[in-house]
Amino acid sequence: MTHIGILGAGRVGTNLAHALSAAGHHVTLGHRAESNATAGPTDGPRIRHADHPTAVRTADIVINATPGDSSLERLSALRDELAGKILIDVSNATHDDADGLPGTLRYPGGSLAELLQTALPDTHVVKALNTMLFMVMTAPGSLTTPPTAYLSGNDEQAKSTVTGLLGDLGWHPEWIEDLGDITTARATEAMILVVPHVLRRNGLTPFAVSLAR
Repeated sequence: MTHIGILGAGRVGTNLAHALSAAGHHVTLGHRAESNATAGPTDGPRIRHADHPTAVRTADIVINATPGDSSLERLSALRDELAGKILIDVSNATHDDADGLPGTLRYPGGSLAELLQTALPDTHVVKALNTMLFMVMTAPGSLTTPPTAYLSGNDEQAKSTVTGLLGDLGWHPEWIEDLGDITTARATEAMILVVPHVLRRNGLTPFAVSLAR
């Protein structure tokens, strides 16, 4: 059982909160404003709500599910609270197109994950789960083809811990691909460029950008 703080209470954060709670973890769902930190009617006993600083302070592992275009500023302000913790970054930083779908990369030639690691030197940043629609994050077995969860991070123990957490969400070990250090997140963050084209043709049909062997 792990205490997990999730920053971001939208579809991604809420989906992860319910799945991780169902797997037996204690989850704090972090909201930007304390006034929004209220439990919903379907929240289980292991999900509590709080503002972002409280969600981080009470957690062993923190998941960044905030919008990627503002994640760096938000999380940099929590540097002290995040010190010594594992931060799983599932966000993609893009400039949105006119229809609201992801457009160009916000950090071309780099990645949000790298910038977070630089801004948070005492935190172990692991990039993961950013190459799929949110529903696949917690139900990888629902796809007809096994999906891939890519990991990027400098700390091997942190990546091992994240691998175990993914297992609680239904990810088989052979579906998890460790790409190496945090600079490899440039590759997986760039995969977002294919997503809007798929969404415009197929809508929110679950899919992942995966490695076939």
